[in-house]
Amino acid sequence: MKRSSSTVALALLQTRCSPDPEANLKKTLRAAERAAGAGAQIICTQELFRLQYFCQSEDHKYFALAEPIPGPGTDALQKLAKKHNVVVIASLFEKRAAGVYHNTAAIIDADGSLLGIYRKMHIPDDPLFYEKFYFTPGDLGFRAWQTRYAKIGVCHRLASE
Repeated sequence: MKRSSSTVALALLQTRCSPDPEANLKKTLRAAERAAGAGAQIICTQELFRLQYFCQSEDHKYFALAEPIPGPGTDALQKLAKKHNVVVIASLFEKRAAGVYHNTAAIIDADGSLLGIYRKMHIPDDPLFYEKFYFTPGDLGFRAWQTRYAKIGVCHRLASE
């Protein structure tokens, strides 16, 4: 397929998650490989792709699922990005420090470099969306990153907001 220089192919990944974060990572990596093979230049994971949605209850055990950034999720996606020359936007449950957790999007360029992160700023607290129990509001503001294929910004938002 021939594209003009202003056309960018985008893939939005959505998978069924299991209770196993490693299995979910592998499933997402396979989906991203397929998307890259089909011509995607920018690949976006689903929100909190390594986990089943856990915010429907308030339970301290879920904090153990958080990971640092950089960490295992970003490391695996950086390798994929570099291998396939794709940009990846990955949503992760970030553990920034003891007691400080964020719903974070990592922006990875096509050379595998971690360009930056966006921490979700508006945290809902509605029935079955107890996100304020888990996530600290973002502190980095809104910005855009120049990637190989486009300048992109990230904004987490629920359709009901």
